[in-house]
Amino acid sequence: MNWKVRLTDRVEGRRLLSTLSENWVDKALRYALPGRCAFCLGATDPGQPWCTGCFAELPWNLAACPRCGEPQYGAAGRVCGACLSRPPAFDRTHAPLCYAGEVLGLVQRFKFHASPRAGTVLLALLESALPETVRAWPEAMVAVPLHPQRARQRGFDQAEWLARRLVRRLGCPLKRAVRVRDTRSQRGLDRTARRRNLSEAFRIGGVLPRRVVLVDDVMTTGGTLDALARACRQAGAEAVEVWVVARTPLDRG
Repeated sequence: MNWKVRLTDRVEGRRLLSTLSENWVDKALRYALPGRCAFCLGATDPGQPWCTGCFAELPWNLAACPRCGEPQYGAAGRVCGACLSRPPAFDRTHAPLCYAGEVLGLVQRFKFHASPRAGTVLLALLESALPETVRAWPEAMVAVPLHPQRARQRGFDQAEWLARRLVRRLGCPLKRAVRVRDTRSQRGLDRTARRRNLSEAFRIGGVLPRRVVLVDDVMTTGGTLDALARACRQAGAEAVEVWVVARTPLDRG
């Protein structure tokens, strides 16, 4: 009886290892294999890392508030109540996707595992949603900076990675911002507490041109970008836009 139990355990163990191995390989191939859709491994659209079907099924943020990018119900272009009552320091947000589904997985691989494949797909998704008039608008870009201590711990700054590639393609300079305070998490804080938490958290080196774009991967509450926009205005910016790949609804932030 004992040898039969041990044999069954070994068989089940091999099956488990085989399943785990297949899942790992499938996941690695899905997000790393060049020339194939990043989501289904099907044939890609010309010059893009996705296929038509997967691109259409992504969680697009179509009915977003134009000021803060928060996903809403109903018609697109409607400014949300929070922005009407207390508008942020930035003028407009381009956040083409919601932070959910396949996009959530891509962002996590990019941010926490420094996946160049995931970063390339996210950057391409952002660029695909920016019309030429929008791409021609910025006179400078500013990446949302990590605090130096957090940057050392993570070893990777996802906002700077995105911004450096955007400025090379658009031909505008990348201006440096410094996070002078390592602020506590924004989760669980109301809007007033978020602004207080991030007050004077950023410093801009030098004078900024008139039109500035702030770059990050995801906007969650908007408090960080609001604080950075205030610092940019103090440094000379007259108009500030936010470009992020995805936006998290406040009820899930």
